[in-house]
Amino acid sequence: MFLDYFALIVMIVVFLILVYAAIYIHDIPYEMAKKRDHPHQDAIHVGGWLSLFTLHAIWPFLWIWATLYKPGVGYGFGSANVERAAADERLNDLEQTVSALQKKLAVLEGQSGRSVSND
Repeated sequence: MFLDYFALIVMIVVFLILVYAAIYIHDIPYEMAKKRDHPHQDAIHVGGWLSLFTLHAIWPFLWIWATLYKPGVGYGFGSANVERAAADERLNDLEQTVSALQKKLAVLEGQSGRSVSND
């Protein structure tokens, strides 16, 4: 009789540990998203709960979604920093070209003795 009750208690404890572990595991992507200040952390949290009811089918995608986002960088797709550096370099080149053309215009205006309006 004692072993029956002991076995029942062990089964209940193991069941509760498994339920707690499942909930804890499904909150890992949400905790990652919260730590990284992810803009979609609420959606990831809801997805984690939905994953409990979809036999964990979407959990790996939630984990990937939470992992891709990095604070200060974003998702990191593409080469935004490289493109920005190229755009800054191009802007500097254009500014130098405009300065050179303005100097040439000033020299030409000085030689011809007339002024060109900027209208």
